Amino acid sequence: MSWRDVGLVALDVEATGLDPRRDEVVSFAAVPIDGGRIVARDVVYRVVRPAVPSSPASLAIHGILAADVTDAPPIGEVSEQLAAAVRGRVPIAHPAWVERMFLDPVLRPHRLRLGGTMLDTSQLYRLLGIERDRRDPGQISLGRCAQALGLPVEPPHHARGDALTCAQVFLALATHLATYGHETIGSLASAGRSIESFRLLHPAGG
Repeated sequence: MSWRDVGLVALDVEATGLDPRRDEVVSFAAVPIDGGRIVARDVVYRVVRPAVPSSPASLAIHGILAADVTDAPPIGEVSEQLAAAVRGRVPIAHPAWVERMFLDPVLRPHRLRLGGTMLDTSQLYRLLGIERDRRDPGQISLGRCAQALGLPVEPPHHARGDALTCAQVFLALATHLATYGHETIGSLASAGRSIESFRLLHPAGG
């Protein structure tokens, strides 16, 4: 099925750190995409109150202070909003492992998970480099990816800003990749395997 015919949702989270055994979500955003267009009116963004404080390193990145979350609900009270935004849609993130690591436990009570068909724009960018230039450009940040594609960068390290940037980056990458035969959700979801195959065949040229 073409990605243009599927409901999609770009996700981003900010967390108290990067250890899922102790760290928690402090904000999340979901940006729906229908028919190849961002549905701005249905964007979901919430700041939530974690049970653990943000590490100094994470606080320096997202800037969400303890005072900013004092009156915010815990994520369990608003997880249905996230579940409703994800349900029936193919998720997108940059990179996908972070959102999967923190959001799957939140979605589990709603019998949802981000799953294996999650699209990773960091991998799609690498796949485009391989298809277009026969070279793997490697992993780059969301902001650098947007700039390389000539796209505006929404406020970085803010869940809503990064989710909007991710949505725009996906639309640009998917449009470019369609010209190389990567039109379906399955093809885009298998970008990681395509990158791995290329690097096995071109160990010095990746």
